[in-house]
Amino acid sequence: MLKIENLHATVADKPILKGLSLSINAGEIHAIMGPNGAGKSTLSYVLGGRPGYEVTEGSATFAKENGEAQDLLDMDPHERAAAGLFLGFQYPVEIPGVSNVQFLRESLNAQRKARGLEPLSGGDFLKLAREKAGLLKMDMDMLKRPVNVGFSGGEKKRNEMVQMGILDPRLAILDETDSGLDIDALRIVGDGINSIMRRPDKAVLLITHYQRLLDYVQPDLVHVLAAGRIVKSGGPELALELEREGYAEIAA
Repeated sequence: MLKIENLHATVADKPILKGLSLSINAGEIHAIMGPNGAGKSTLSYVLGGRPGYEVTEGSATFAKENGEAQDLLDMDPHERAAAGLFLGFQYPVEIPGVSNVQFLRESLNAQRKARGLEPLSGGDFLKLAREKAGLLKMDMDMLKRPVNVGFSGGEKKRNEMVQMGILDPRLAILDETDSGLDIDALRIVGDGINSIMRRPDKAVLLITHYQRLLDYVQPDLVHVLAAGRIVKSGGPELALELEREGYAEIAA
């Protein structure tokens, strides 16, 4: 579904990604772990199309539903979203004056229009929103509030997972979704990721510092990113090894 080859990227002319390669197939969940400054968030922003992140070498392709490869880096951010890519932020932004319900309905219908589908009616959308909010144990009253305004860190992350459920992406890139979550919220978010994304036609790239989220969202592969490239890959046991021993020896 996602194929990255020899990806190099800079931020403010500073090289961050230095030859990163990674392939994720449909039906797989991959986790990327690594020390601060390794390039984990840069990878997510490059894939999402955030301005200011310049790709200087390499490629990234994202397969269409029919399997045909398309150049992800040649697409605008809204085109990537319409193609089925979702980016979950480490620090979800607040949008004062814009209700969650309105934001999500407009976002979903814009994607449906890009795919040649009819927009959802208000009633059908609210039914969908209630279903996805229920998965994340979120009260519908919170969806009537401005986007993330006054939300705790855990509420922002749960709200973002509700967004993911409503938009129903094919590939979710989740940048440190576990940061700021207490034990209960971590379990709820983990269960939500599994319910929404653990399907044979979807894939997930989890970016995290810690193994704890992987207790709830079991990855197929774990990758260590250090100094801008993947230096080691393995099964879920690799995350446990990193938890015990840290990154120093692997990232050296």
